[in-house]
Amino acid sequence: MTRLMIAALAAPLALFTSAALAAQTGDGEAARADAVAEAITEHQRRFADAPPPGGQGAHAHVFDGLSTPTVPMSAFDGDVVLVVNTASRCGLTPQYEALQAIHGEYGEQGFSVVGVPSGDFREQELETAEEIREFCTLNFGVTFPMAGRTHVIGEDAHPFYRWAEAELGEDAVPQWNFHKLLVGRDGSLIAAFPSRTAPDAPEVRAAIEAALGA
Repeated sequence: MTRLMIAALAAPLALFTSAALAAQTGDGEAARADAVAEAITEHQRRFADAPPPGGQGAHAHVFDGLSTPTVPMSAFDGDVVLVVNTASRCGLTPQYEALQAIHGEYGEQGFSVVGVPSGDFREQELETAEEIREFCTLNFGVTFPMAGRTHVIGEDAHPFYRWAEAELGEDAVPQWNFHKLLVGRDGSLIAAFPSRTAPDAPEVRAAIEAALGA
């Protein structure tokens, strides 16, 4: 766990204001923030050009966006996607580092991570979009698309998660933060991985690589 991440987890929410972020970023952090801003611009373009929702499987669903108005899953038609419910104040939050790494590693092959922040598990997610964005930028330089704060379980679960449960049963239902759902190029649900399975675990990599090669 990095020094910056420990500070971010322990400090008051005031840490996550824009002023605090600017005060704490050096050259490396500034470059990271620039990369995030560039990625958000690309997401905005991609999502604006996405086909209307209504395709098959996952591609029929749309999330509210964290840094974009929406995250339409139709934008990933033809890509492999790992959808992960995230949280900023969880013991598994360091998984962001591996999520960012595999997003970059496989990105040019038609792969993306999509983060879905959720407070469904002991309210371990920050409250506002600004707080979540700044946490992810400050600590992990997250450049993959992020949904807005979303319910992933229960009666209020997002339709994507209700669809996933109908497809795979209980394995598709998150039991904690950082549960992972792998979606194929055609929008089908391929596999689910539990929270404690690292994003770069051999079985996750094998499933991603098989889906990319299909």
